[in-house]
Amino acid sequence: MLDARAGRVLLGQLLPPSIPGRKGWLDDISGAFVGLKLPFTPENICAAAAVIEQESSWQGDPVVPGLPTIVWGKIEERTAKYHMPLALAKAALLKPSRDGRSYKARIDSLRTETEMNDLYEELAEEARRIGLPVGMHNPIRTGGPMQVSVAFAEAQTQAWPYPYPRAGSWRKEVFTRRGGTYFGIAMLLQYPANYSQMIYRFADYNAGRYTSRNAAVQQVVGQLAGKKLSFDGDLLRYDENGRPTGGVSATQQAIYRLAPRLGMTQSAIDADLAREKYSDFAQTRFYRRLYELAGPTAVRERLPGIDLKSPKISRHLTTEWFARRVDGRYQRCLARRP
Repeated sequence: MLDARAGRVLLGQLLPPSIPGRKGWLDDISGAFVGLKLPFTPENICAAAAVIEQESSWQGDPVVPGLPTIVWGKIEERTAKYHMPLALAKAALLKPSRDGRSYKARIDSLRTETEMNDLYEELAEEARRIGLPVGMHNPIRTGGPMQVSVAFAEAQTQAWPYPYPRAGSWRKEVFTRRGGTYFGIAMLLQYPANYSQMIYRFADYNAGRYTSRNAAVQQVVGQLAGKKLSFDGDLLRYDENGRPTGGVSATQQAIYRLAPRLGMTQSAIDADLAREKYSDFAQTRFYRRLYELAGPTAVRERLPGIDLKSPKISRHLTTEWFARRVDGRYQRCLARRP
């Protein structure tokens, strides 16, 4: 395994030669690898570089087209919930903000995620004073050069020590180049997955860890049960915050039909399905029995079929599209191996 100094040399050989702020990227990526105790391999380095290039084109503070429209839409949603006319909200936003400009002027000139994040943090604190409904929370849940989830960053710090001093909230840290790179690389690489190709990690990065494994499970279940299932990688039903709803999903229904052949009760199946977001799901009785039934040629990984939805997305995109785009960048990076 390469030490940090040799790893940085390899990193310098693999990163595109003309990216802006190249030394800063070398510092932040190598710092993340050291802090996360990840091996400096061409595969790991190129995977991280490919996601950064796809998500931000090597911009530490990515520009997002149409941010003012996104923000005004979310303000209208929030004020409507409190039966407040939009015109009244716009009047409140004519008041001066902390930088001297009106809030309206700042909204209309938004270009980057960091600007938007700073604006929302201020609005959350000042809403009552300027006459807006409280709870003006940031509608964007991902940020920084790798578009990593703020919720993931907060959870990551509970499981692994953050190697840098933190100046503000974890949300603010995600929107920095250093923090966003660190948490993005953690999301991409710091978990065990026995995939045959890196493209399945890219799909997981977009849709959630182990989505590619679980989408394969859905394919196998559908084939054995004779039922058409969607391959979204969610074996249970979840709400918008990622919590199980308790309702029975179509995948569960199909699995219940297989219960006699699996030699398992529904309650035993449900207990194993509750592990679907973790690496040890592949060691559960359900998973082992399913693949014993399916045989040695059954798929254990596949690209999920998920349509992407976000305030920042204005056209029809899918997780498969994302994974293939990133994989193309990954392969071009590997071609630069010395």
